[in-house]
Amino acid sequence: MTRNDILAEVETLLNTYCNGCFLKKHHRQVHGKRSAHRFCITQCTVGEKIKKCGQKL
Repeated sequence: MTRNDILAEVETLLNTYCNGCFLKKHHRQVHGKRSAHRFCITQCTVGEKIKKCGQKL
């Protein structure tokens, strides 16, 4: 996979699953922006997929 393919995959994941995500919105309101971001990276399955794509870069 090329760099552009990986970036396109990340963009697709973000647009499909992360935009308008209820869990992200809830965590941001209750715990704050930093906690919501941490949740997305460590506990969300989509965040883990994005993280794996980032490691390929």
